[in-house]
Amino acid sequence: MGKRFLSFAEGYAEHFELKTRDIGQQAQQYLCGLMQSRRRNMERMAEVVPDSNEQALQHFLSSSDWDDRGVLDQVAQEADGMLGGGQDTALLLDESGFTKKGKCSVGVARQYNGRLGKVDNCQVGVFAALNRGNRVTLIDKRLYLPESWTSDSERCELVGIPKAYRQFKTKPELALEMVRHSRNLGVRFAWVGFDGLYGNTPAFLRALDDDGEVFVGDVHKNQLIYLSDPQPVLPPRKGNRGRKPSKRVTELTPMRVDAWADEQPQEAWRRVELRHATRGKLTVEVLHREVWLWDGKEAQARQWRLIIRRECANHEERKYSLSNAPDSVCIRRLARMQGQRYWIQRGFQDGKSEVGMTHYQARGWKSWQHHMTLVMMAMLFLLKERLLNEEDHPLLSCADIVRLLCGFLPARDRGADELIRQLEIRHRKRAASIEFFTEKQRLEDVGAVGSM
Repeated sequence: MGKRFLSFAEGYAEHFELKTRDIGQQAQQYLCGLMQSRRRNMERMAEVVPDSNEQALQHFLSSSDWDDRGVLDQVAQEADGMLGGGQDTALLLDESGFTKKGKCSVGVARQYNGRLGKVDNCQVGVFAALNRGNRVTLIDKRLYLPESWTSDSERCELVGIPKAYRQFKTKPELALEMVRHSRNLGVRFAWVGFDGLYGNTPAFLRALDDDGEVFVGDVHKNQLIYLSDPQPVLPPRKGNRGRKPSKRVTELTPMRVDAWADEQPQEAWRRVELRHATRGKLTVEVLHREVWLWDGKEAQARQWRLIIRRECANHEERKYSLSNAPDSVCIRRLARMQGQRYWIQRGFQDGKSEVGMTHYQARGWKSWQHHMTLVMMAMLFLLKERLLNEEDHPLLSCADIVRLLCGFLPARDRGADELIRQLEIRHRKRAASIEFFTEKQRLEDVGAVGSM
């Protein structure tokens, strides 16, 4: 397995060949560090990976001009070769927060962190994952930049945000970019899945529909629907004076999806088996009907499908979703499509727990992009190994593979001399840090006394 991993890394060598030098070795070392080190900062990686150097790894991540987009596109195309082309292949979209201190890290702000379930000081990335059945891997990312960043050119300059990326974009806009980019790459997915943040953005749903993409997206319980075609029209002009009416109206009144669900009798709910889980079959109850959506502007309402899911044992917890899937997609399949969004969360879990997705020393734009790209490379290898071994070892997990790699990959000698050397390096850095902050505090105290 160790040899397969090194061979896998070499398959991306062309992206790390710069005009000045070849940094393929640093790329391989960083990837090995993601797999072998418990804490994926440069110091800990350098303590584990043979011939690696903390400063060289940091320079590779933060300053070198390797082709991260080329790497990521290759990851997406290889993932497509393993998961793409099936009727149940989905492109799943979601965001993830990364807790940060201070205000210097690129994109950091007080914003909602879904991982913590609250507003926190964090960075937020929007991600795309390719999924088929119970297999998933991340294939694209966008760093979300709040308006407090895009409106401050000096702040953007300090962290190296290219001028082309300093225009504010919402998370649904970033997600739409990834859907279109994946299509242009030739990634073969049958539909797009997402949560309520994206589903409650009418422009996003309509853009997917106009692009010919099939989607199944969650919406909030206050989503308004029409139970029949509202047939919006321009009202007749009143008298001969004034402007001709330009705003369309309808005689029908929309209703909330939760209000409609409350009106449905128990016999209207259908039981659907979603998948086999670790605790047996996962079965839910679903409601379904065709509905119309109108944004108050379009000449015609959109006729889509509403699906509502609840747990068999807990009727209070519901999931509401809209889909433009054709009538040929049966209710059972539509319910299963709705449930597939679970797998991007599993992808985040594996990325964060096993290959250091949240463990990075990256304040600048370039270093964040580089780190996330290499994490997705590592995740792709984990997917390859699971598929390669699924017949003989169907329960092989990402955590299992990482543990095996820790044993198979070359590692630094952990003898007494090496351990003492590493301990001395840590102590020197700690002493330098203490000295720096002591001197800083002394100068601040002197300045405070001088101003009195």
